[in-house]
Amino acid sequence: MRETMDDKPILVTGADGFIGSHLVDLLLSRGYRVRALSQYNSFNYWGWLEGKRDPRLEIVCGDVRDASFCRHICQGVSTVLHLAALIAIPYSYVAPGSYVDTNIGGTLNICQAALDNGVGRVVVTSTSEVYGTALYVPIDEKHPRQPQSPYSATKIGADAIAMSFFNAFGLPVVIARPFNTYGPRQSARAIIPTIISQIAAGEREIKVGDLTPTRDFNYVADTCRGFLALATAPGIEGREINIATGTEVSMEETLHTIARLMNADVNYVVDPARLRPSNSEVRRLCGDNTLITTLTDWRPKFDLEAGLGETIRWFTDPSNLSHYKTDIYNR
Repeated sequence: MRETMDDKPILVTGADGFIGSHLVDLLLSRGYRVRALSQYNSFNYWGWLEGKRDPRLEIVCGDVRDASFCRHICQGVSTVLHLAALIAIPYSYVAPGSYVDTNIGGTLNICQAALDNGVGRVVVTSTSEVYGTALYVPIDEKHPRQPQSPYSATKIGADAIAMSFFNAFGLPVVIARPFNTYGPRQSARAIIPTIISQIAAGEREIKVGDLTPTRDFNYVADTCRGFLALATAPGIEGREINIATGTEVSMEETLHTIARLMNADVNYVVDPARLRPSNSEVRRLCGDNTLITTLTDWRPKFDLEAGLGETIRWFTDPSNLSHYKTDIYNR
């Protein structure tokens, strides 16, 4: 086990988002002190951290695009779990420059700030999208990078920036590369919550994009345990490590499984607004988790049906569903 992190807080950037908020929950449940970054806004809105109170939780508001602010929030922390990013692939076609600024520039700022403050480990969040359509399966960490969207290109760039700080300056960096994470609080832009939320709202004609691609779906609790494993395992600095189940399922099969679990008689229609440009669609993803299961004690605990069951229970709670505009496609 790496040196314990209990004496100093762990910084989680992107803590107000889907995965980040679940990661905060996990860290607090394990007794860690957490400094949670919520993106600054004039409404003082903390995203999925709203209403969360814990004496070990410090919520700060700011923006990773500001280097001076990053130096400030990295002071006195043991570990940085860097999740802050623009993640929506469709919006990256519309506003690619903002992805460069946030994903690449923000990662540069966090790495420099962590280096300046002597942070013990920086876990930088990558994505399976950097691999593009699988050239072979399962996809291991040596698979070629294929930037099939502006989003994936910026994540490739962010990974390279982080690794350059390890190679050039000795910054203790680990690249966490989760495959497709799903679960409660996820944006309805993604395939699983968009199906569940439409069914839960009473729709019988479900609007979807291309249902032929396959994905390796990770339930969010498993992804977060993967982050913690990569934050604490000894001697893994400088590694790029998949968080994956090693299984794949098509979008269409996923839709039918959700409908069955929800006892819903539904049809689907392809909404052109939800389709990626043809050369940008990642057709197949299935991850190799050999490295993470060799270097740490992490194993996935949720199969797809168990994870979908948890996700369905959350989305079908009216108080949770009320956060979503099921009739509007959110890029």
